[in-house]
Amino acid sequence: MAYQGEDTIFALSTGLGRAAIAVMRVSGAGSEALLKKLIGSLPEARCAALRRVWQDAETRNNLLDEALVLWFPGPRSYTGEDGFELHLHAGPAVIKAVAEALVEGGARPAEAGEFTRRAFMNGRMDLVEAEGVADLVEAETESQRKLALAQTDGALSRLYQNWADRLKRVLAHQEALIDFPDEDLPPEVEQSLLDEIHALIAAMQTHIQEGDRGERIRRGVVFAITGPPNAGKSSLLNWLADRDAAIVSPIAGTTRDAIEISGILAGVRVTFVDTAGLRETEDAIEAEGVKRALFHVKQADCVLQMFAAGDAPQEVFPASVLIGNKTDLGPVPQAVQGHRVMPVSLETGQGLDQLKAMLEQKVEALTASSASGAPLLTRARHKAGVKEACACLEGALQQDWPEMRGEELRLAMRALGRLTGHVGVEDLLDAVFGQFCIGK
Repeated sequence: MAYQGEDTIFALSTGLGRAAIAVMRVSGAGSEALLKKLIGSLPEARCAALRRVWQDAETRNNLLDEALVLWFPGPRSYTGEDGFELHLHAGPAVIKAVAEALVEGGARPAEAGEFTRRAFMNGRMDLVEAEGVADLVEAETESQRKLALAQTDGALSRLYQNWADRLKRVLAHQEALIDFPDEDLPPEVEQSLLDEIHALIAAMQTHIQEGDRGERIRRGVVFAITGPPNAGKSSLLNWLADRDAAIVSPIAGTTRDAIEISGILAGVRVTFVDTAGLRETEDAIEAEGVKRALFHVKQADCVLQMFAAGDAPQEVFPASVLIGNKTDLGPVPQAVQGHRVMPVSLETGQGLDQLKAMLEQKVEALTASSASGAPLLTRARHKAGVKEACACLEGALQQDWPEMRGEELRLAMRALGRLTGHVGVEDLLDAVFGQFCIGK
């Protein structure tokens, strides 16, 4: 039987502001009675009907609007409960009047993520798919949309369920070895069990290693622009932003704090961070800027390390792209410490098209799909859960006692179950669904 929330909830599922249509969504056990109160009788399920919406349809008291009405009896609805939608005219007065009529009929405003939480409670989706819905609502780029849509469609859940099914078979074989120690079970039973554990560990480790790509697509790729003072870092930021985002001055140490701009490259959200020039200084404020610059260098997915012609760096940061600026004033080396240098002139524009193409290639490499075609994980929670399951499987291989190995396998099963929400996730639900907008 479908879970029916104790309360009937409602929310405006479309954005506020001037628009032609506003969609009011309602869900819960009292939906049928409430809809009849507003429009008189139920329309055919899942078919749009044009109806007048009243404060009280029985007495024809106070006409509120004329709207398209959709009736969704559970369990074939988004939440799995009875529910309906009113496609209203989007005037603020109309929305306010309908909301007041809903409250008068016994409904209450929904909390953030409450519709999707009820869908989860009714088994309409698991926890990973629910997170995909949140990501789909927030998607700003094509890559984010595709990743979130695949997760909402269950691609990631199917991968985790496949691992869980394989682990169940391993656990069944392990239980057989525990329950029938004196039986002449074929020796290949245990060897097959161990081989499958090794295979699962390898699959999980690959998934973890490739997980950074999915997280980068979801949150965006971060480039830190660093180098000595007057290397052209702020000029590069302004060129990337196509506006004067940072002050450009011949005075060394002009940039004291990190300046960020965001954009899209290769269909992926990117953030460029202009940092203070790296040098020894006795100025306390500039020294703090240098400290923050080094922090951003460590946190970035890629470092754009700039230098001016004739001032090649003595140290190359990890994950750096070397950019030799001011080629109009002098030559720059083709490579520094084995790292290729990208020659540019922000004054004349030389090499900037090639730099942009290189940055796009870098973004594509940092967010490339899995070589195996498997879906990418998108959140730190997923990575932590897979790591925990993997650690338990590695622990199982270290156990000589069959009972202890079986316990490690059960712990791995629980870790996978928490990922999809099948076991022990009550403490996670508020955190997961609290990130949703009200009407979702």
